Amino acid sequence: MKKIFLIIVTLILTTNVYANSNESIKKNGFLIPTNKWKDKIKIDENFKVNNPEDKIIIIYNHGSDGNDVKLKDCFWIRELRNWAQLAGDKINGMEIMVYIHCQGQLEGDLGAKLGKIGMWMKKWEGPYPGTSKMDRRVEGNLEVVKKFVNLGVPKKQIFMSGHSCGGWATLRLTAKYMNEVGGGISLMPGCFWNLSKKYKVKKVGYEKAMEKFHKKYPGMAEWRQAQISLIKEGNAPILIFTHPMDHFEGLTSDWMDDVPNFNRVVVSENKKVNGKSCNTAGSNWEEPLKNAHIINYADCFIHYHSLIKEYIASRIK
Repeated sequence: MKKIFLIIVTLILTTNVYANSNESIKKNGFLIPTNKWKDKIKIDENFKVNNPEDKIIIIYNHGSDGNDVKLKDCFWIRELRNWAQLAGDKINGMEIMVYIHCQGQLEGDLGAKLGKIGMWMKKWEGPYPGTSKMDRRVEGNLEVVKKFVNLGVPKKQIFMSGHSCGGWATLRLTAKYMNEVGGGISLMPGCFWNLSKKYKVKKVGYEKAMEKFHKKYPGMAEWRQAQISLIKEGNAPILIFTHPMDHFEGLTSDWMDDVPNFNRVVVSENKKVNGKSCNTAGSNWEEPLKNAHIINYADCFIHYHSLIKEYIASRIK
């Protein structure tokens, strides 16, 4: 009986550890710096910056599992671990502060009208009718930037960042408002579902894949291309991480190489970085990475912290 009890307790504890790795956070605030990968993630919700002239602010934006509609969640614990370890580091004597920006409550005009399927209706051929969620995310981030400037943080020391749709929002904001921030760090940018995988880009090539995408979802395809044109025109000097195995935009990101000021880093060809296997979650945070789209959530991505700091240093001179 005692043995059975111990087994049950072990299972409960293991389940809780795994659940915590997928715990959602629905708030804004500063990440409390951590020293170890497995440290508990804590957030300071006070919008306060002491000695703002000596701080570097990174505004981090989450991804999205609904393109143009309101969502229940914002961040996941596992995606914040790399940022919590970057927080507190110093560059030229200035401390990095990471501010997580929750925008799950936003929705676009089309999403509000058509619901979650929204743009993915074949009959919708565009152009976008009104203001999209992406546009509202960009403007919402600009408002946060202005708040930091009002606190006394120099513009050149404020950096926009984000993963997936948040990474795409980073591309959009820096393209239009680069004079309002110091730079941008975009991680696996994409906000148009699994284009790379679904349309078999690796097998058929980019042009044929996009031809099929345009035929099936003309409105969404044209909207995406219009955004790419704006991003290219902006030509902002930003740091971008992509991965060829990312099923969203992994093999549909080569257009970025045509933007002169982009610094695009192709993370790896597999699920290792610098020879190190990537772990994201699970018991003791040692579950092997299965999805390359979230490789920046993994412990192996720590390898790129020095590159991120080098980029920031180059922008705050």
